[in-house]
Amino acid sequence: MAGAPILVFDSGLGGLSVVAHLRAALPERALAYLCDNAALPYGTKADEWLVERIVSVCRAGVAASEANTLVVACNTASTLALEQLRASIALPIVGTVPAIKPAAEASRSRVIGLLATSATVRRPYTDALIERFAGSCRVIRVAADPLVLEAERLLAGAAPDAEVIAAALAPLFDTPGLDTVVMGCTHFPLLRAWCETLAPRPIQWIDSGAAIARRTAQVAPPGGRRGDLDVSFATAPEHAGLARALARFDFAAPSPITL
Repeated sequence: MAGAPILVFDSGLGGLSVVAHLRAALPERALAYLCDNAALPYGTKADEWLVERIVSVCRAGVAASEANTLVVACNTASTLALEQLRASIALPIVGTVPAIKPAAEASRSRVIGLLATSATVRRPYTDALIERFAGSCRVIRVAADPLVLEAERLLAGAAPDAEVIAAALAPLFDTPGLDTVVMGCTHFPLLRAWCETLAPRPIQWIDSGAAIARRTAQVAPPGGRRGDLDVSFATAPEHAGLARALARFDFAAPSPITL
């Protein structure tokens, strides 16, 4: 599969924050993008339904794109379904998990925040990460599902609602001593400028994008070279603003994925 791309998967457009890092790390490499926007947001869905959905969408996307590597650029999907994906798809698969370890290493106050979806915040996988890498820290977990749709609005060409963002961040800003926040959803780095503006004091905002790109560069087999536009796929390709958002990251208008 000499022309095979790296396929980047997310529930929506959040994975484009990872695409930016992949473009920097692998500038000549062909990418493909896959979003299950018909089921957005993932963070509020039932686990059993999500696992079946994620595996089905990713299998269809791999077949349609002829990819040789799958990047699951979604914390919710990764903390829930990586094992099932690896059992079902015989390709290198790179997951995305909250950057608890680097946040704990960076924090001076030992008070850090985890900003994520409801699903990621409550996941046993997340519990294990915190116990392993941030056992000496106080970790404030904040479910911020509304930020997913605000990031989608931004990429579709609309201004995010600052009041919605402020309300989601308030529990973090109200915590004395908090100096570091893990952006535990790939949508959230797209809103970093708004988060920084609203913060009442300097805070370190940490995400997994660069680490994902480094890992992908290590495990991805040789594949296709990047052209003018890379291909993209969506379960609801007709959604307003989707093609425009993808074009900003050099992807062609999305083709439909049928399950």
